[in-house]
Amino acid sequence: MSAARAAPDSRRPRLFAVAWPLFVELGLGIAVSVAGTLLAARVSDTAGAAFALANQVGATLFVVFRIIGAGIGVVLTQALGAGHAAAADRVARAALAARTWVGGAVALAAAGGARALLSAMNAPPDVLALAAPFLLALAPALLGDAWNAAMASVVRSHLHTRDTLVVIVCMHLAHLALAVPLMTGAAGWPALGLTGYALALGASRALGLVLHLGLWRWRLGLRPRWRDWLWAPRAELAAMLHIGLPGAAENIGYRLAFMASVAAATQLGAGALATHAYTSQLMYGVLLFGLATGLAVEILTGHLIGAGQWHAAHRLVRRALARGLAASIAIAAAVALLSPALLRGFTDDPAIVQAGVGLMWITVALEPGRTFNLVLVNALRAAGDARYPALAGAASMVGVLAGGSWLFAVVLGWGLPGLWLAYTADEWIRGLLMWHRWSTLGWLPHARAARRRLRARALDSARA
Repeated sequence: MSAARAAPDSRRPRLFAVAWPLFVELGLGIAVSVAGTLLAARVSDTAGAAFALANQVGATLFVVFRIIGAGIGVVLTQALGAGHAAAADRVARAALAARTWVGGAVALAAAGGARALLSAMNAPPDVLALAAPFLLALAPALLGDAWNAAMASVVRSHLHTRDTLVVIVCMHLAHLALAVPLMTGAAGWPALGLTGYALALGASRALGLVLHLGLWRWRLGLRPRWRDWLWAPRAELAAMLHIGLPGAAENIGYRLAFMASVAAATQLGAGALATHAYTSQLMYGVLLFGLATGLAVEILTGHLIGAGQWHAAHRLVRRALARGLAASIAIAAAVALLSPALLRGFTDDPAIVQAGVGLMWITVALEPGRTFNLVLVNALRAAGDARYPALAGAASMVGVLAGGSWLFAVVLGWGLPGLWLAYTADEWIRGLLMWHRWSTLGWLPHARAARRRLRARALDSARA
């Protein structure tokens, strides 16, 4: 094994060292999305709503990738923590093939069912007319996203988070450099509107794939063969599905419940849908720190579980949660204070700005509950306890997130504040359930079982 491969396994970096590149990487992704929303909003509030709605459908379809994606990082980090580099390489190759099939299926679903999917969201006719061709144009980029996400997850699992950040920066810069002229017609380019954004996205994902392939060769010594793009060994696929299926169920359940809440927002009119879209962009910025912390916790906890260091994993998660809660409250309050100016960057409509400011103050109460989920769900999954988050949170997603959104926003007539209250209640209920599971060590038997499976797979590979 080369020095580049050995270095990550021989050290235990601090949480911040892993989290900050993830924070910047996620921030860049949100910044590009915000930039796209701003460009769409410059056309009209209807175009802004269409952009947001099509992206919500795309994000929901992307959750299908979690069937494999949720298991890639966990299985890899556990194998690396146990010192099984060869097993980690087999998982990386299997992840590539699995993402080919899943990504291709999702891209076909987006291309073939764009209008039907958006109609199921109760999209107003004027929004549907813009959103349907946009979602159709996004379809090829979904396959590129599937490959890039899998390859980036492999590199991060080896603790090379700064390297993945460089690739992501190049990818997003290329996207913006192409999106602006293609959307607006600057520099003599054809003004394609939302379709131009989608075409730029596809081109940037192709660039990201090339760069990730180079990173795999340079850092990991991995050179995918043609069969690696199509064939996944059964043992590695089963290991990823053991974590990925429950993780996907939890993510798909959340996305479907959230889409039900967006469908409730469509009942409130185009103005409310635009307010939801613009305020959600600010809210995504608020959750960045908690999300980056959660992903870093998953990576480091997986290494510690693979090494059998239960106490160190427990201390890491408790420390990360305390920091995440403090940061989420501070960041949410700061963004709420700045929200009048930030929202005026999206629209000049004073009613939308006023409504959005009120929602951002509710977000100050929402974000600590979300931080419980972002940190603890990733920690439980890294410990091999993947089923509990899906089962424990299902009732809240259906009854509080989906049902509460319609009850508060539509039936009781509370509008968008009712939607945000449903979001807040759901995050806190699920977050406290996850905290109880972690603090009472309900994850420990699963961690021990994961380590036993690692040893068994290593013995099987040695015999083969």
